[in-house]
Amino acid sequence: MRTYEKVLLLVSLLTALEVVWSMGEPGEVMVPGSPSNVSKNDKGLAKAVLVATYFFNNQSNDAYLFRTSEVEKAQRQIVKGIRYILEVRISRTVCLKRLGRDLLDCELQPEGRLHQMFRCHFVVLSLPWLDMMTTTSIRCQQ
Repeated sequence: MRTYEKVLLLVSLLTALEVVWSMGEPGEVMVPGSPSNVSKNDKGLAKAVLVATYFFNNQSNDAYLFRTSEVEKAQRQIVKGIRYILEVRISRTVCLKRLGRDLLDCELQPEGRLHQMFRCHFVVLSLPWLDMMTTTSIRCQQ
């Protein structure tokens, strides 16, 4: 192995360790491969929830956009990246998909005939060193 390859490998490993160490709560022991609870204020969690919600909207045939209304449970697992395991409630908004509105600006539908809510289980994989996040699993029910 050439010197520059060794340096690149070392930098990659140090970056991955820094990501792992910076994610835990104070006093929490992060064990690679073992899921741990995530604070609902976590920035990575917020991004994972948004990615999962956009994925749901892209898969849905509904005329309206849906938005996460509650994060019921969130866990993080260190694998080949960071896997977020999410239990969320998503609700229909007042925004029509065809108008291309920003999801974060959409209000939830009020109670009534257009109100609809799903409980969803999402798995989102994050590769922070590539600035990439993707939904790998989705299961929803009314």
